[in-house]
Amino acid sequence: MTEEEGAATAPAHWEADVLLRDGRTAHIRPIGPEDADLLVDFYDKRVSDQSKYYRFFSPMPHLSERDVRRFTHVDHVDRVAFVLTLSGQMIAVGRYDVVKPGEAEVAFLVEDRHQGRGIAQVLLEHLAQAGRERGVEKFVAEVLPDNSRMIQTFRDAGYHVASEYEDGVIALEFPIESTDTAIGIMLDREHQAEAASIHKFFNPRSVAVIGASRRQETIGQALVRNLVTGDFTGRVYAVNPNSSAVSGLPAYSSVSEIPDEVDLAIVAVPAEAVEDVVLDCAAKGVHGLVVISSGFAETGEEGRQRQRRLVGLSRSYGLRLIGPNALGIINTGAGVSLNASLSPLMPPRGRAGFFCQSGALGSAILEKVNNRGLGLSTFVSAGNRADVSGNDLLQYWEEDDSTEVVLLYLESIGNPRKFSRITRRVSQRKPIIAVRSGRTTQGVPMGHAVRRIAAPPQALDAMFRQSGVIQVGSLEEMFDVAQLLAHQPLPRGRRVAIVGNSDALGLLAADAAASVGLVVNKSIALSAEPSAEDFEDALDTAIDDPEIDAVVAVYIPPLNVSGEDVANVLAAVGEQSDKPLVSSFLGAEGVPELLRVPDVAGSTAGRGSVPSYPAVEAAVRALAHVVDYAMWLRTPDGPVPEPAEVDRVAAQRLIDAALARAPQGTDLDHAELTELLAAYGVELWSTTHVASAEEAVAAGETLGWDVVLKATAEHLLERPDLAHVWRNIDGAAEMRVAWESLEESIGAPETAGYVVQKNARPGVPIAIRSIEDPLFGPVMSFGISGPLTELVADKSYRIPPLTPRDASQMVREIKAAPMLFGYRGSDVADVAEVERLIRQVAQLQNDFPQIRSLELSLVLAGPTGCSVLTASARVEPVTDPRSDWFVRRLSALPGDTLSPA
Repeated sequence: MTEEEGAATAPAHWEADVLLRDGRTAHIRPIGPEDADLLVDFYDKRVSDQSKYYRFFSPMPHLSERDVRRFTHVDHVDRVAFVLTLSGQMIAVGRYDVVKPGEAEVAFLVEDRHQGRGIAQVLLEHLAQAGRERGVEKFVAEVLPDNSRMIQTFRDAGYHVASEYEDGVIALEFPIESTDTAIGIMLDREHQAEAASIHKFFNPRSVAVIGASRRQETIGQALVRNLVTGDFTGRVYAVNPNSSAVSGLPAYSSVSEIPDEVDLAIVAVPAEAVEDVVLDCAAKGVHGLVVISSGFAETGEEGRQRQRRLVGLSRSYGLRLIGPNALGIINTGAGVSLNASLSPLMPPRGRAGFFCQSGALGSAILEKVNNRGLGLSTFVSAGNRADVSGNDLLQYWEEDDSTEVVLLYLESIGNPRKFSRITRRVSQRKPIIAVRSGRTTQGVPMGHAVRRIAAPPQALDAMFRQSGVIQVGSLEEMFDVAQLLAHQPLPRGRRVAIVGNSDALGLLAADAAASVGLVVNKSIALSAEPSAEDFEDALDTAIDDPEIDAVVAVYIPPLNVSGEDVANVLAAVGEQSDKPLVSSFLGAEGVPELLRVPDVAGSTAGRGSVPSYPAVEAAVRALAHVVDYAMWLRTPDGPVPEPAEVDRVAAQRLIDAALARAPQGTDLDHAELTELLAAYGVELWSTTHVASAEEAVAAGETLGWDVVLKATAEHLLERPDLAHVWRNIDGAAEMRVAWESLEESIGAPETAGYVVQKNARPGVPIAIRSIEDPLFGPVMSFGISGPLTELVADKSYRIPPLTPRDASQMVREIKAAPMLFGYRGSDVADVAEVERLIRQVAQLQNDFPQIRSLELSLVLAGPTGCSVLTASARVEPVTDPRSDWFVRRLSALPGDTLSPA
């Protein structure tokens, strides 16, 4: 059999678009026989003699036919090779060859003019992941001593590298296990590359408008006008083959004809012409495109295919893309002042970065921002968000000094596990406020290609809470919270004071506070016509009180009184206070002129400005959201602990054996499940299935009596009106009575599924479940065991890996949590052991994506421990083993497995 005939097919997920260090894209894929000409062209024409010498340790100016065949014909198992392509050319190749079981030799060759862009690191990440999937445990490499760049590539990968020098060559070896250090380095590179790609969108030195028009009321005319009137500090170029000038600017027939460099292209041409624009921009060296044009995935199948081609073409030439069907982007920074959007309204400079997907909604958002005096640092309306996504913007805003608050309006989330990973980190530094449409209907707008999420909607809500994201129900509420976070300090706790000159509004504020978990520790009622001094004294009293964490001020002016004196007091106190101050001032919304504090950075309202709400309920609700975020920040939480009593090797061996027996997937039997759980420190109680009274007696004798007989059929477990368990059986006669009684009430053994089990200590019945979701990855749930929990959906959810805080909150979040804490005089359960079980199951699910589902459906949580009585699990083969967790890759194209968040 020839090598080609015996070759395995490379997994589809080995092919991906990747982002390089400089923020530009490239394409990585397994090599194939059809790449022979590309390899020869790459090697002969664009690789220096020195690079060839470093690769082969000898002069090798050309590859022989035999070499070309050997390098392009691989089996994708013991011989794996990836190529990196750009603009249809091969710019790098990396490979490994297994030299003995579990060990492979790795090597790279990168085109000289592309060295220094992080290409070798990307190849190493993808080769290591492929190796892990093929059972490789260690890479070895031989490097010449003066090839310092390649030596550093291996050392910078985050693996433990051992080396020795012999015969003029440095021999390196390192295990390729996905250590926390290696993953951390990979994620840091991902962060830097994605932030760099967005930085170039927001900070261009020059912008070309393709489709610029002389005709009024056209998109192209509006784009040029908004750039010019927005005082963009760079150069604006109009591109229109049918005009010599547009809005006083000289017009060029193509981007290539522009004599200077072009950083950013704004595209407003018919959809069918956009691909030609991509090629023109790529030839010019443009960094990114903002595609305003419609006629893509939002129009149906033909448009989806057109969008797919557009994204693929852009990435293949190294370009990133915002849109299509986008409103555009804005950067209010004084050094840029970029309004590359269809909105004629340039928002005031502020501290908030805003990402939304709907172009139509984007205009309304900008108007609301302006009316409230909130101010934005940057704004992106991504339309169909076929490439650049909210995840990319989060990576940029994390490092952007001008952005202190992040606002997200999400109509769909295509890669929630990456979103969860990024927001967990960003929320530690900057508050994120999100509105998610379709929470009830789970609807996805036209143009947004996402796979259906198997996890319930509550899991997505839990992901937001777990990540510290402030999720609100509407745009109005988003702005309510944002104006507080942008201008006032964070509170230290939930204790509030209410200061006002209206008893009625004071009561409304107190009721609203109680309903959202705030505690009113002080209420200061002023007269209907208070002086400014009265208000100042009351505010000072409240703020100086150590038992107060925030102040709600209510001011309704008497007739013929402007309230300016009181406004001056509120502004002065708000600027000096280290506690947040919110107001319902004159029924105004936003940050009124009277309550603004000047900002040295040029924003319309500086730090210390006092936000106002037309209704006190809105003020209190916004404050409650901010309090929850502040408490999340201050809740002690360390890194994810390494669980004790874990034997990953044993668990892997068992899962592999089960899948070898049933390649399409299988439910684990009791023995397998017992062994799997034991590998993670979870003891599953012994269970004996019985089909007759005699078998039940024998089982009781084997277990030493004090046993239970119970029916386990699913239809019986959901019937609380039927007794399906007989407890405290202590002899053969009692077992026969129990058997006859149960058989008479619930049916024959073949339909009831009788089992005998040792009697467990009394406890609260709980259930711990996990599933592997195609988009989320692992998802955990916790609740009281039984049908009522299912009916009222009283469950908590989290996304592994879980910290101690996550497990603690899962237990306390459900409405039935008091049952575990001594409800009505009952014993307090061993909650620490419950939390340990949750963490162990979460770690097991996190470690093995082959586990399709795992359920501890009946755990008795007693005062001195937990008894795991009933469990089940299913394992299935995994086509894409969460590869985006271990290697950098851009989201798949629309219609593929993943889309960007």
